[in-house]
Parts: sequence; structure tokens; C-alpha cells
Amino acid sequence: MKRVIFFFVLFAFALQAQQTTEDENFLENLLKKNETLFSVVMKNPDKFRVQIIYTKINRLKNKPPKFSTYKYHVDARKYFYPASTVKLPLSLLALEKINQLDINGLTKDTPLNIDSAYSGQISVERDSTAPNNLPTLANYIKKIFLVSDNDAYNRLYEFLGQQPINEKLWKKEYVNVLINHRFVAGLTREENRFTNPFTFYQKGKVIYEQPLQFNHTDYMNNVDDLFQGKGVAVGDSVEMHPKDFRFSNYFALEEQQEMLKALFFPESVQPEKRFNLKKEDVAFLKTYMCMLPRQSEFIAYQDYKHYPDGYVKFFLYGDCKDSIPDHIKIYNKVGNAYGYMIDNAYLVDSKNKIDFLLSAVIYVNENQIFNDDKYEYDEIGLPFLANLGRVIYQYELERKKVK
Repeated sequence: MKRVIFFFVLFAFALQAQQTTEDENFLENLLKKNETLFSVVMKNPDKFRVQIIYTKINRLKNKPPKFSTYKYHVDARKYFYPASTVKLPLSLLALEKINQLDINGLTKDTPLNIDSAYSGQISVERDSTAPNNLPTLANYIKKIFLVSDNDAYNRLYEFLGQQPINEKLWKKEYVNVLINHRFVAGLTREENRFTNPFTFYQKGKVIYEQPLQFNHTDYMNNVDDLFQGKGVAVGDSVEMHPKDFRFSNYFALEEQQEMLKALFFPESVQPEKRFNLKKEDVAFLKTYMCMLPRQSEFIAYQDYKHYPDGYVKFFLYGDCKDSIPDHIKIYNKVGNAYGYMIDNAYLVDSKNKIDFLLSAVIYVNENQIFNDDKYEYDEIGLPFLANLGRVIYQYELERKKVK
């Protein structure tokens, strides 16, 4: 009898090991199955620094959703430049800060002025895209998700301050992240450690004043592969040395998807990883994370030739000019710079009752020169991400859901 139990246990462990192996290879097998779509990248995935995370969501009756996560070449120690994906945490933190300040009359819609009090800083009194030309945090967040506006990100960075941004994220146990600079060329490390004074006001009355902030600690990345490429373009010439990312922003792919889960499925993450957001904050974020430029109140963004539906929706639609149907919502934040392309998305198809999380990064810089604007975004990057989204979406259409 003991022998029978022993063999049964062995069989169970073998079956579990087999399942684990299949799960570990799921994305790789799916890419190989669709090799014609990914042939260039699959021949040398290390060259393209590909990382992918796909999370299935099974809806169970009267129970919380069940998540199954699959990864391909994911490694938080391998540096990639996160580009505009860092705008997601700053949007969450800005709304959280307003709630934590808890000052009567201070909301995301309160008009503000930004002063200049140190080298490299730019003051702001008017925002031509805002109602009545009055800048607000809400308007900056809208522009971040609609068209990935860089100036809007810079203003949230300045409102939050370099040190509070990172300390708050680390305290929430998003440890593989470093947000170290604005998106302004030529600023020094020291200039990025100083952030502007803010004044919030309503009908001429000052509601809240925030002084100049300074981070006394000079943050530096502590991951692998921080020196990349073979040259950096400076003006009309190229300096032949690797690009130094030691003091650049970093946002690991696992942290990116975990942050999406914290927003859309807060009960699925540890309490410390959640953000202190009101219901109206979450509704506001969800509205603009999936809104298309043509659907917004910004007249300048309604030019479809310049802002097609796939403009900041790389999965499924990034490589085409097709309109996204109303039943498909893509809540996401993309990034592309220095040859890196990233999308971090929660995709929902209400018609076919599909939803899943997908995050991926690819690097397309054949000549290994940075800052020369010669990247293979259109030829390799966008087709890869769009096709990846399509393949996962088709799999979701065909798979049997767990009940």
C-alpha cells in the first residue's frame, strides 16, 4: 500500500513538473507557432532584448478573478530604458498626494502656477490646452494618457519631487524602479534633483503653496547592463563610447504590470502596493487611459492623420491606421525612446467577454548608436508589438474559460 501511495505521489509531482514546464514555455511556444509574424525577432531575441508578461484572467462565479501569469525572458536585473511608461506611476502618485494633503478646495482640478527657482526650471502660468487656459493636474494627466505629453510628465515630476516619488514607490514595494529625471534635454543630475515651487489657487485665493524641493541623495541604478551600444550622437558627430544609463529612469516590466493590477484589481495585490485613490480618481484614470485622441475634448488631438487610434496603443493597432472598435478598450501606457518600445496594457473586449494583461519591451537599434534617430520602430518594433497583441487576443478568443 505504501508503495502505491509512493508511486502516486511521484506521478503527481511529475505531472506538476510537466505543467510547470509547459507554463514556462507557453509564450515561447506561442511565438514559435506564429513564427512568420515574429521570425526576425525570434532568430535572436537577446539582440532585441525582448521581455513579455501575459496574464490570463479567469472570471469565476461569486469569486475573485483568478490570474495565471506567463513570462518570456523577463529579468528585472536587465536594464531597459522605460521611456514614457514612467508617466503611469507619477499620475497615480499625483492623485494620491492630493488625497493625502487633504486640504479644503485642493483637488486635481484646482488651478496652479509653477515658479522657477533654480537653474533649468521653467515657470508656468498658462496652459493653452486647458479650460480658461488654467493649468491643472487633471489636465496634465489627461494629456499624459491621450498623447503621452512630455511637458505634462515634467510638471507631475516637479509637483511630486524626485525623492518623494522614489521613496513612496519603494515603500509600496515597487523596488525595481528609479525615476530620476524630467524629459528635458541637457539638464544636469543636480538640476533634476531640484523641483519647482507650486501655488494652487481658486478665485485669487491661495489654497496651497509648495516650496522648492531638493533631493540630497544622488540616486543611481543598481542593475545590470547599464552601459549599452557603441556610440552616442552629439550634434553632427558621434562619440564612440557606450551610452551610460546609470542615472537614467528605470521601471522593470514586472513592476509595470503589477501597478496596472493595483489599479484595476487592487484586491489581487498586497495592501502596501495599492494607491490611496478615491473612486472618482480611479474612474478618471480609467476614462483617459482608454480614451482615443479623437474622442477627447482637445481639438488639436482630433486630427486622425497625426493621432490615429494606434498612436499610443501599440498592441493590436500600433502598426496600422485602423479604428479601434467601441467594444475594445485598451487601458495602457506606452513608451518609446533610444530604440526601446514598451507597452503595458489591460485589454478588454466587452463583446467577446475577454480581458487580459499584457506587457512587453523590444529594443530596435541596429547600428547601436544612440540619439541619431535611426531606430527600427516602424520596421520591427511596432509590427512585433501589434502582432503580439493580436496573437494573444486570438488565443483568448479560442481558449476555454475556467468556470
